[in-house]
Amino acid sequence: MILQALQRYYERADGLPCEGWVRRGVDYVLVLDEQGQCINIESVGEQKQGKTISRDMLVPAIGKQAMKHTNSGQDANLLWDNASFVFGTGNKGDKKITAFLGTMHSWVGDLGDTGVAAVINFCTGLQAKPDSLAPLLKRFEVSEDFAKRDPVLVFRLISDIESIHARPQVRAAYESKLALTHSETPLCGNCLVTGAIGVPLASNETVIKNVWGGQTSGANIVSFNARAFESYGKRERNGENAPIGLQASFAYTTALNHLLGKGSRQRIQVGDASTVFWAEEAHDLETQIPDLFGEPPKDEPDRGADALKALYQAIQTGQFAVGEPTTRFHVLGLAPNAARISIRFWETAPALDLARRIQRHFEDLRIARGPNDPEHLSLFRLLASCAVQGKADNIPPNLGGDVMRAVLEDLSYPATLLNAAVQRSRAEQRVTYPRAAILKAWLNRDIRRTNRDRSDSVKEIQPMLDPANPNPAYRLGRLFATLEKIQEEASPGLNATIRDRYYGAASSTPVAVFTTLLRLKNHHLGKLNAGRAVQMERLVGEILSDVEDFPRHLALPEQGRFALGYYHQRQAFFTKSESPAHKTDNKEQES
Repeated sequence: MILQALQRYYERADGLPCEGWVRRGVDYVLVLDEQGQCINIESVGEQKQGKTISRDMLVPAIGKQAMKHTNSGQDANLLWDNASFVFGTGNKGDKKITAFLGTMHSWVGDLGDTGVAAVINFCTGLQAKPDSLAPLLKRFEVSEDFAKRDPVLVFRLISDIESIHARPQVRAAYESKLALTHSETPLCGNCLVTGAIGVPLASNETVIKNVWGGQTSGANIVSFNARAFESYGKRERNGENAPIGLQASFAYTTALNHLLGKGSRQRIQVGDASTVFWAEEAHDLETQIPDLFGEPPKDEPDRGADALKALYQAIQTGQFAVGEPTTRFHVLGLAPNAARISIRFWETAPALDLARRIQRHFEDLRIARGPNDPEHLSLFRLLASCAVQGKADNIPPNLGGDVMRAVLEDLSYPATLLNAAVQRSRAEQRVTYPRAAILKAWLNRDIRRTNRDRSDSVKEIQPMLDPANPNPAYRLGRLFATLEKIQEEASPGLNATIRDRYYGAASSTPVAVFTTLLRLKNHHLGKLNAGRAVQMERLVGEILSDVEDFPRHLALPEQGRFALGYYHQRQAFFTKSESPAHKTDNKEQES
């Protein structure tokens, strides 16, 4: 089903290459005259943030070497390739330039085209006089770049605008020879993607690139590299182990490489899962999802919030600006697995249903926040808040994919998310806005799950402070925040508060520390003015009114409730309100 959906996307998407062609990053154009003399070496890459970015061009794809060379040195491309093949340099250089010339002769050598003849003359001359390469590179001031890397080259005649491989007569001859080659390919008994019978068989799948953490040369979704995985009687005949037609294989691999491309607006990185998404027809969600889940660019910090507003409006009206509510939408998560690519998650649903599930995710995350906290929380920011030092490399394995699956399928969030948020809060003695949002979302989904099996339903946690919430752990979190506030007002400018010393113990073993903290509270209240002391004493009494005793131990979900109670009460102290539980004399604003 995944491959079929990708094939349909290829058929409806604009700008994707036809069979036999591929988009590859090109670094230089070798400009030749009709005799094959090099007139110039033009750089076509762009400079971005101190790095040279290759320019995508449409080039012939005569085999899988268009995406990934083997180590043989004999799999050259047609009229374009890395400098090591064009110039015959580096390891197996003689084999490479010989293969490059041989490929041209076998595919278009009898065409009699001026451009092809110029390339053959250039390479033949270089093969005969390899010492002429160094002065050539020096003359055009590219020696240093060619010494550092193996750039991709194409050719152009000085009298032409397009590259030699794109000249009409060359293109026509190439495509004619390609069709003849396909006619000699073994036939597919029954294509697993299209169901077609008797079509040319794809012997190998084109490699998939740009999967984060995968091999830079690319990897496969469908492949066989050991006898144990092969069908009986089909040893080393990979195409017959999973028969897929040549056209279908080209279509789905081209579509997936396009979606995963570096400039693609239809991919985001979710932990270790490279996630792509597309619809059966052009649709708003194709451009909204990266803004909803991805980190907004620095020059457009409101992009995520704007996408969220558009999503809510579409759900409210039941209509999208582009695309129908019933349009099928697909989300695919990929992760590296040795030489292959593993499917981390796959979800397909009508666009409106998927939009409602995404809305529920953001509703679950909604919680009181400071004036400098963003309304929209990207998935990266949520996951990074649970990682050591907030670094992407430290995000727990598989967590991103598990969270994304929970969002797309409207399931409970994984237990590892709760554990990570609680553990980071304890380790850093801080309940940050993203962590508080995670804890509220996780607990509310868990409450909804358990309420389905209960006659007396439990109330969900509110975005703001809920003074009526009777949960002991939530109350103790509020109490801890209140005791910290009393200490801060009694001794302004403290380098460390009770949070720095006692948060971990208070949130896990309350009985061990709260009696000590309540004794300290009496000392701190003596430093406040009488009115403020009475106000805070009343607040402590109100919080403890439903707490019968301090628990010996709080389970992980209760530690999450403790953190939320602490966070809510801290937010309330910095929010102007007439309620005694919220009011503060100095009307501080959270920084």
